[in-house]
Amino acid sequence: MPQTEIFLESGRLFGQTARLLPIHQLQPNMKTLRLVLLVLFTAIAPLVAQQAQPPVPEFKPILAGMELKDGDTLVFLGDSITHQCLYTQYVEDFFYTRYPERRIHFHNAGIGGDRAADALARFDDDVAAFKPKYVTILLGMNDGSYTKFEPQIFETYEKGMTELLDKIAAIGAMAVPMTPTMHDSRAARIRKPAEPRDTYYNAVLSFYGTWLREIAGQRGLGFVNMWAPLNDLTMGERKKDPKFTMIPDAVHPGPAGQVVMAVAILNDMVPRSSVSGIIVRQQPKTGKFTAVGINGKAADLQAGDDKISFTFKANALPWVLPAEAADGYKLTHAGHRNSNEKITVGNLKPGKYELRIDGELVGAFTDAQLAFGVELECNDKTPQYQQALKVAMLNKERNDKAVHPLRDVWLKPKMMRLQAAMLERKGNKDAAAAKRAELEKFMSEFKPAVAEKIALAKQFEDQIYQANQPVARKYELTRMP
Repeated sequence: MPQTEIFLESGRLFGQTARLLPIHQLQPNMKTLRLVLLVLFTAIAPLVAQQAQPPVPEFKPILAGMELKDGDTLVFLGDSITHQCLYTQYVEDFFYTRYPERRIHFHNAGIGGDRAADALARFDDDVAAFKPKYVTILLGMNDGSYTKFEPQIFETYEKGMTELLDKIAAIGAMAVPMTPTMHDSRAARIRKPAEPRDTYYNAVLSFYGTWLREIAGQRGLGFVNMWAPLNDLTMGERKKDPKFTMIPDAVHPGPAGQVVMAVAILNDMVPRSSVSGIIVRQQPKTGKFTAVGINGKAADLQAGDDKISFTFKANALPWVLPAEAADGYKLTHAGHRNSNEKITVGNLKPGKYELRIDGELVGAFTDAQLAFGVELECNDKTPQYQQALKVAMLNKERNDKAVHPLRDVWLKPKMMRLQAAMLERKGNKDAAAAKRAELEKFMSEFKPAVAEKIALAKQFEDQIYQANQPVARKYELTRMP
């Protein structure tokens, strides 16, 4: 069998002219060949890798927090949990008391039973019309249809939420998506032991929220995790009481759960700050007492052997909520963490001291307690607490008499449309036609009814911004016999 010649062609390399050589003649120079191939690979590999790799995406910084200035508007967009007007009310209370110098406006845009598609349908009149700086979004509880994970159901939610985020961006506002809240399957079992369809629903909501977090990160939006705090606190409390729940009907958090939600918004999206602080100390060189205010101004200090007095005007009030929210406030340690108001007095003579503010006895404390610092934010005897409570009760009245009824006005045409459609499906055409006629009549009254409630809410807002202005208070520390 004749021998077949195999030739290796090399190009011009290192200045040498290319030539054809039989492969068998190259055997003695294989070391040189390997070196040449290594050099070629080293030169070509980066170019190949560069062509194969897609360009590195540009990542947007994630919104660190909501900075609401004078004149800004925050819209709470959501479903029935927002329609409850509780977590929204508690967040409003925080801003009314923490930033009384800023006229911040709030609009609740929650409607019971809503999904992302429903929010899109009313977006122009119920969101964009208020020219918000930020829009929080609490949707998903209804979008998942209270069943196990279904790809088609999720795709509908995904499409609706994506379009909603696009619309918010288009009006120049910043969206703050929030995870769906907890679905308490244990509470559901207590109410309906034979109802199994939502057994996996809390996990489904967790998935929806995790997807939403990824989208918020990609877009550089704000984000609030509602799901985790509600679940974590519930699990912790069930170590003591297996029937504990903050969501008695499995879906709608009660006041305690709504405080947890409000705290989640503050922790995730509002810069941390204290209400105020007062530090009174004796200077080692002069022996004189001085008073320093934190987020406020201390003045008129007078110090005797057994008594110290001064005035202090804080820039803020403590965050106080209505009585029904007390359990949630305590459960989240909201006072210490989100409303710190402290007085610290050092170098006092040993003993116990009465503290009066504007002549009102608010407590008796040892010199050691005062040197460490006494927190006053939860002391309901202080004048500033009572002032903040008045603000909270005014806002509760605003929500009960204006905001919640406004959301009911928005809900009514939706319910009438659903009723007409149901009657139509049942073949009751006359009743369906009557319901549509009723809807048509109501829609002629819709805009005036909405305007009336908005005007009433504005009247309460005016009262709140009169009641929330801090005033100078007189503090007196007197050593007890």
